[in-house]
Amino acid sequence: MSKKYLVITGGSSGIGLATAQLFLEKEFQVINLSRNLCPLTDVVNIQVDLAAKGFEENLKQELLPQLENSETAILVHNAARLDKDNVENIQANNLRDILEINLVAPTILNQIVMPKMSKGSAIIYVGSTLSEKAVPSAFSYVTSKHAVVGLMRATCQDLIDRGIHTACVCPGFTDTLMLRNHLNHDETIIQQIKTMNAQNRLIEPTEIAQTIYFAATNPIINGAILHANLGQKER
Repeated sequence: MSKKYLVITGGSSGIGLATAQLFLEKEFQVINLSRNLCPLTDVVNIQVDLAAKGFEENLKQELLPQLENSETAILVHNAARLDKDNVENIQANNLRDILEINLVAPTILNQIVMPKMSKGSAIIYVGSTLSEKAVPSAFSYVTSKHAVVGLMRATCQDLIDRGIHTACVCPGFTDTLMLRNHLNHDETIIQQIKTMNAQNRLIEPTEIAQTIYFAATNPIINGAILHANLGQKER
């Protein structure tokens, strides 16, 4: 049994699924935390709703025994919620729910997993191009993804003497169900988005997975923001 562990949120589809697959190929034991099951047979699934108050109590009982023999632990905060909203119509309760998933849950998970992390382990946050810019009608997502960068930078400083490194990988427009749902599967809009980078295409989830793996296994980039967006055109 491998003593290298990946704990990832939202590993059931999209970037999370591609990341789980890659880490399996790199001989990590992969533990997925999400409401839906990861379809990969060698992944350990722990079903959890990261927006639920007090989710950590049951999670500790299931997760910590899985990490008992870990030597290296990589924690990837991938799960996120993307709503269509703006500064005029955002509902306070919706914003609270989104912040629970995108910000509070990663903080709780850090506290659960860090005691099992030795030197060489890593905490990787998945941000977004919208971690450092904004577009209309994504108020809560933009707000939370900006804050994810702050989480990563604070993590770096607080763990500076632990030998645990951190980074924030910021994907551009990636071909995931979340993106297509957000765009209402409108092929006209999707084609327009493809023209917004240097290669006129959507990014593949496997490309972001490779970037996450690079960040997780290279401590020299501690505290770094890595934009993985094919050279997004500014307009």
